[in-house]
Amino acid sequence: MNLPESLDVGTEVKKSHTAPQEPVPPAVDADVRAEAQRALAAAKTFFIKVLTVNIHKGFTFFNRKFILPELREAVRKIGADVVFLQEVTGSHTQHGDKFDNYPDTPHYEFLADSIWPEFAYGRNAVYDKGDHGNAVMSKFPIVHFENHDVSISGPERRGLLHCELALPGRSVNLHAICVHLSLTETHRTQQMDMLCQLIAAKVPTQAPLVVAGDFNDWRHRAKTQLAVGAGLREVFVQAHGQPARTFPARKPLLRLDRIYVRNAMGHKPVVLPHKPWSHLSDHAPLAAEIEL
Repeated sequence: MNLPESLDVGTEVKKSHTAPQEPVPPAVDADVRAEAQRALAAAKTFFIKVLTVNIHKGFTFFNRKFILPELREAVRKIGADVVFLQEVTGSHTQHGDKFDNYPDTPHYEFLADSIWPEFAYGRNAVYDKGDHGNAVMSKFPIVHFENHDVSISGPERRGLLHCELALPGRSVNLHAICVHLSLTETHRTQQMDMLCQLIAAKVPTQAPLVVAGDFNDWRHRAKTQLAVGAGLREVFVQAHGQPARTFPARKPLLRLDRIYVRNAMGHKPVVLPHKPWSHLSDHAPLAAEIEL
């Protein structure tokens, strides 16, 4: 909304030779200006819906059943603009022979389908039969992405998938980082330091930032470390005072999954309902509206 240009209006009044107008009372004028300012602020506000879920390579708990097609339908129904995925299979040479419903395409492409035209994949673990890692699916253009290896030692391979998204009508891009951290606490501490260093080096201080994924932070150490190191705030902590319980999905006890923001505000964070999600993954998904 554009504010009226008082000089132009005054000029038109003089040219029309009409009777002079009664002055607008100061209170009314203030109300008009306040309404205009609110309209301008509303025009600049942008909301997106985000979802994060560890999809366990498309299998149910204990790998009893391959359910990726069913999981895709459940993810679609959430209507998220940006989806953060962990444990996504990029390729597997044998599963296609074992399961009739196994897709021919990488799982992130199968999940994105026609709903999310943009996607990025960060391969973390590579083995004889295939690979898996993190993925981001987006309804907005992904103008740049980079996967950062934060593996420490041993068999666990972990990564931070950093994506830069162009939003309509915004001059500053949204930064999104998909996270999957180690099961070992000392490794997680180092990996969170790496996350803070990545943010300091790659994310402009004024840019909106969403960091989401599986932090495996059952000791609740991430809050202070990420707040001090990168200025991140967790949306469930802001809304409810503590992170959400997400694992195991059938009866969540541990608070492992998170959605952090900077230069943004989280609204209506929810743990997605027990049905159908409890049999689609071993982690309960999280969703939230993010105001930028």
